[in-house]
Amino acid sequence: MTHEIYPLGLKVAGRLVVVVGGGPVAARRVRSLVEAGARVRVVAPHSALAEHGISVASETLGPSDEPQPASVQWVRREYRTGDLEGAWLAHTATGSAEADRQVADDAERSRIFCVSAGDATVGTAWVPAVARTPLTDGGEVTVSVTAGRDPRRAQAIRDAVAAQLQSGALPLRRHRELERPLGRVWLVGGGPGDPGLITARGRAVLAQADVVIVDRLGPRALLEELAPEVEVIDVGKTSGNHPVPQHEINALLIQHAQAGRDVVRLKGGDPYVLGRGGEELAACRVAGIEVEVVPGVTSAVSVPAAVGIPVTHRGVARGFSVLTGHDGAAEVPGGPDHTLVLLMGVTHLADAAEALITDDRPADTPAAVVEDGYGTGQRVTVGTLATIAEHAAEVGVRPPAVIVVGAVVRLSPAWAQQAR
Repeated sequence: MTHEIYPLGLKVAGRLVVVVGGGPVAARRVRSLVEAGARVRVVAPHSALAEHGISVASETLGPSDEPQPASVQWVRREYRTGDLEGAWLAHTATGSAEADRQVADDAERSRIFCVSAGDATVGTAWVPAVARTPLTDGGEVTVSVTAGRDPRRAQAIRDAVAAQLQSGALPLRRHRELERPLGRVWLVGGGPGDPGLITARGRAVLAQADVVIVDRLGPRALLEELAPEVEVIDVGKTSGNHPVPQHEINALLIQHAQAGRDVVRLKGGDPYVLGRGGEELAACRVAGIEVEVVPGVTSAVSVPAAVGIPVTHRGVARGFSVLTGHDGAAEVPGGPDHTLVLLMGVTHLADAAEALITDDRPADTPAAVVEDGYGTGQRVTVGTLATIAEHAAEVGVRPPAVIVVGAVVRLSPAWAQQAR
């Protein structure tokens, strides 16, 4: 089977490319060429370059001085034979079939590849639909699509592939080792556990990781999609059981990054919402490791939402506070119209509920415990500050769970069901 084209990439940085025509199509070609570092000469009596935000370094009536790298020279007249002299590549987009044919014929005689925007059959090169995806190692993946001279089909395929790359659904991890002294660390908020609720950025960096250090409440289903050679380190904690202390987690991040590996610290929720992300970032920076924080959907908001409890609601609650259930509950201001969200609070639920009862927040303030927010074991237990601990004990509530206190609990289907 024979093929019409031989696909390859062209390194045009520092090389002269002549673009004939000054309309919108030509302007788009010029922009791409300048971004690639080319020396661009535009030959056209009129130009739309300024309208497309492209500055002209020099304007002449003939191709006198050579344009500088990554700059544009505008030759302000019609094309003439000889204008391609010194060029490595030509683009013609004049809107005139006759003029485009002349450029293509001149390019053929000079052994210069030529792209013809008007009639692809007269050209010797084609511009594909291109998608570029930045990589964590500073490089990028470039996908070029041609589709039998059907640009809209090529663009549709390009967009579909780009979306998959950006989501991390396609393999992006490097296989050729880079010579660099240090890797990098990403502190990724994985959301409330559902793999569909991690951000696109989080999914993309996870797909490029050499090492993943994961919490118990991160979206662990995504680990099954990793390449076999990716090292996964489980540092999950349960109530009263911290097999890997925080200082050792910090040391692991630094150790692997110093070995030149890219490390993803995959957490549940958001790294900065009671996730100790700030401590990990500080430790890495002290060690000279580059760190990026990738925010996540915090369980403090998403888990109540999963069972129909909004943390704010017009006429019911104007604000909310998030705190750990371990301590400090007695010091939280506000009444039933200020929602309280307690994370990691199941073990001390009885003490926290009792401490939260104040003159402003009476014992009959609604409360709910939401277990396994986005998991198969999702369950909601409702009551009041006076009764929630007893109800939770009766049904055997277990972590992970989020506790919500405030009038917004009455908006949940579980509260209405209890009332019936």
